[in-house]
Amino acid sequence: MSTKLKNIGLIGLGIVAGIAGSMQFDAMAQKNVGAPLPIDELRQLADVFGLIKSDYVENVDDKKLLTEAISGMVASLDPHSAYLDKKAFKELREGTQGKFVGLGIEVGMEDGFVKVISPIEDSPAYRAGLKAGDLITRLDSTPTKGLTLDEAVKKMRGEPNSKITLTIARKDEDKPIIVTIVRQEIRVQSVKSKMVEPGYAWVRVAQFQEPTVDDMAKKITALYAQDPNIKGLVLDLRNDPGGVLPGAIGVSAAFLPKDAVIVSTNGQLADSKQTFYARREFYGARGVGDSIAKLPDAIKKVPMVVLINAGSASASEIVAGALQDYKRAIIMGSQSFGKGSVQTIRQLSADTAVKLTTARYYTPNGRSIQAKGIVPDMMVDEYADGDGLNSFRLHEADLQKHLSNDTDKAVADVAKPAFDEAEEARRAAAIAKKRKPLEFGGKEDFQLAQAINQLKGLPVQLSKITPEIRKDGDKETDKSSIKKENIKGDTSK
Repeated sequence: MSTKLKNIGLIGLGIVAGIAGSMQFDAMAQKNVGAPLPIDELRQLADVFGLIKSDYVENVDDKKLLTEAISGMVASLDPHSAYLDKKAFKELREGTQGKFVGLGIEVGMEDGFVKVISPIEDSPAYRAGLKAGDLITRLDSTPTKGLTLDEAVKKMRGEPNSKITLTIARKDEDKPIIVTIVRQEIRVQSVKSKMVEPGYAWVRVAQFQEPTVDDMAKKITALYAQDPNIKGLVLDLRNDPGGVLPGAIGVSAAFLPKDAVIVSTNGQLADSKQTFYARREFYGARGVGDSIAKLPDAIKKVPMVVLINAGSASASEIVAGALQDYKRAIIMGSQSFGKGSVQTIRQLSADTAVKLTTARYYTPNGRSIQAKGIVPDMMVDEYADGDGLNSFRLHEADLQKHLSNDTDKAVADVAKPAFDEAEEARRAAAIAKKRKPLEFGGKEDFQLAQAINQLKGLPVQLSKITPEIRKDGDKETDKSSIKKENIKGDTSK
């Protein structure tokens, strides 16, 4: 394993107001690019720089011009490549430790506005009532229209206890909603767990951080101490935007045989062509014991259901994809986000870097999840009467300049209700108006209840939305046969 990939690797959804995702840390290497530099184009760049300096209405700082040129060049590649200035680079490194100062929301862009993908549980944004699907039209007095996502995120960041006023457009509200939020240090609790009922356990990974593997091992050990005869386990990866790659490998390794292939990557560089296995060297820090090896033997065989949704991205897709390929668990929920690319942090100076897409990743069976996502074995809506706002959430395939799926040129669209745009807007407004925020793991968690039914061998209420035929290794599986049906769970392996 190369030195580069022994460092922390992040594979995440993208930008969170306080978290940036999807990368592996690496010093900038001096590489021979092979092809000669395009002299004529570089001369044009220098000419434009000179024109701005001489003819622009106001004097512009040299550093600002060059920094913006670098930022624009990198951002033009794909939605996840970006230039990281001193502040962004510092915040990114802090985010991998599971703490940051911000609002606590996962955000994307829609029609030029900042769109709330999901508020992070127990964050200031969550407590302020922000909802998935909200459009942020102003940050204090600054319109978000015209800002890049990175620029908007920077404005949402700040010092602890400082305030920011958000103007929100919500589909079920006639007037803008104005909310003032106090920035706080967000400590994301990576792993939660509990016994749902005697014999059935629930483990939730909200984000893959440096401590995730050890935290999960502690939670599972405590669950088995509470009930040594666990009959079934639900691994909840809903709204998990990703995080550090070793965390995804370690979580997968907890449930799979030692030395099993977890994920592979492929790109132009030799170092991007890697295979990662269920071994301590791929998920454990140096000089630290192997917490996975100390887990009860029963964890390798306990019947499992993995819950995913449109907010499950990248590192969480690695876990779901590995457990699905080995048929170790039933994947339940809705189609995941579909981010199957790896970003590498190339450090430019002591405090600046470039986050550059360097590879695609693949499940053990060689499936690329890029712009496709993980298709559940059992499609189950978020609520008993439908999928709520989850069916309207952004996916990787919705992002401009997203990478294509190189192993499946005919990638099917994410399964969504067949409504026209106006009907979708009306339906989303009606849903948002009557729904309160869903508490994952709570008493009203419909998908969790269906997962427990599956583990018990009881009927499961499936979604009316049916994914296209997908290839699972060499076998085609047509899910249309379970459309609109309640089927009896089968936990056999």
